[in-house]
Amino acid sequence: MTTDTLAPPVTVTVPKIKSELMQQRVRAARWFLLPMLLALAVVAGWPLLRSIYFSFTDASLTDLYGAEWIGFGNYLRWTTLESGVTRYRGLLVDPAWWNAVWNTLRFAATSVFFEAILGMIVALVLNAEFRGRSIVRAAILIPWAIPTIVSAKMWSWMLNDQFGILNDLGLRLGLLSQKVAWTATAETAMQAVLIVDIWKTTPFMALLILAGLQMVPRDIYEAADLDGVHPIKQFFRITLPLVRPALMVAIIFRLLDALRIFDLIYVLTPNSTATKTMSVLARENLFDFDKFAYGSAMSTLLFLIIAVLTMLYIWLGKVRFDGGDR
Repeated sequence: MTTDTLAPPVTVTVPKIKSELMQQRVRAARWFLLPMLLALAVVAGWPLLRSIYFSFTDASLTDLYGAEWIGFGNYLRWTTLESGVTRYRGLLVDPAWWNAVWNTLRFAATSVFFEAILGMIVALVLNAEFRGRSIVRAAILIPWAIPTIVSAKMWSWMLNDQFGILNDLGLRLGLLSQKVAWTATAETAMQAVLIVDIWKTTPFMALLILAGLQMVPRDIYEAADLDGVHPIKQFFRITLPLVRPALMVAIIFRLLDALRIFDLIYVLTPNSTATKTMSVLARENLFDFDKFAYGSAMSTLLFLIIAVLTMLYIWLGKVRFDGGDR
């Protein structure tokens, strides 16, 4: 009787080329990111910390370095009179500040909503096959490429109540019974700003959404056409779910820009309480009214509001910047 002897298993040593290559890439990425991080620390981090510090002082433009620490006095302070009445002062009870917060949130929500819808429509059109598509793609970016100050000044002439082209066209077509001061009237000032912003920024949204649309495989639509799926169902069942990561990232980029809107408001409606945003009000107190500490407190709260809203959006919307889903 013979006994077969089993050979011991052979251990194959796999070289750690992949892991070493990944480590080299990570180290190289850190070195490439270091100059950018240093530049951000100097350009953005240090001014932010200084603004937060000044918000707890009584600093003014004429005496920045002689400012004294007053704690939360710029945010909220109170005084009890001899009659027993308590008077509250500070940013947290300032009606002008909360009006600016409301204007900013209303502007951001409305503009981003319409820009997302119109941007999706434009992206779907640009993603279709037609003659001259490349020319149309380049032309659609012109409003976004124009500097905001230039486009705002151009629209301010068009919206002028005396010689603006919009009033002239409205009167000729019978849409208006009289000339309207679009940017000077409280009832129409916000609508005028929204129209200009939506006109200018919709191409940006369309560009980001178009990039997501081009990542969707064509085979899926061909299979849906063979199965007789209606184009509307294709949009809601195929296009929208697959382009959702790009859409969510586009919305958050646009939301960050809308919450800190300044230049468009400052040019079109500089003195209107109906459109004054947090950035515009902070700038007025920082430089025009020489309330540097109070303006720094506004800037600090603006930063906190944007940070909180952004984190809530990322958390509730399950946004990931690598194109995946949570």
